Amino acid sequence: MVTNNLENELSTKDIFKDIWWQPRKVFKYILAARVDEYVTLLLILVGIVRGFDRAISKSLGDNLSLGAVIGFSVLGGAISGWIGYHIYAYVLSYTGKLLGGSASKQEILRVLAYAGIPNIITLAVIVLQIAVFDIALFKSEEFLEDFGLVGVVFYTGLSFVEIVFSVWTLVLIVVGISEVQKMTIAKAILNVLLPILIFGLVLFMIGFSFSSI
Repeated sequence: MVTNNLENELSTKDIFKDIWWQPRKVFKYILAARVDEYVTLLLILVGIVRGFDRAISKSLGDNLSLGAVIGFSVLGGAISGWIGYHIYAYVLSYTGKLLGGSASKQEILRVLAYAGIPNIITLAVIVLQIAVFDIALFKSEEFLEDFGLVGVVFYTGLSFVEIVFSVWTLVLIVVGISEVQKMTIAKAILNVLLPILIFGLVLFMIGFSFSSI
């Protein structure tokens, strides 16, 4: 852990514990101490979570075995997560400057990585869902009726947990961007949304260009 002679040093355990309820304290520390120890690992794990989410939403189980779905989600998610967050951090840094911020890409990567900790916890939820529902979790047809009321309650409860952790990650990202960019929460929300709007516009223009050919 990088100490950088800070007065209030945080251990790794403190960082992972306090990020939930004292995010500003943690973000202040990891930014001042330039804590990069787990940034790459955290970004990869968040990418894997997104990989499984895509596998479920795209119903990859309709055409692939469970092993293939898991492999695709882990490897594809890890690679796309690492690359995607680097691109997102770069655009966040650029658009943040338009809003009066001054954070570098690496500073924003630290925020995104540690803000993703609640979302990473949902990997445990995904493992439980796979253990219970197997390949059916990744298929397009309705499967809950085959597991009865207990299965419905179990799936609904785990899905609720996933939503809560995902929302909390979003909250931490906004707080972290506010801290690193030295801007208000309102501006931080706009900063978080601007890259998404830009990506969406670019994809729309590409799609429109191909459709007109």
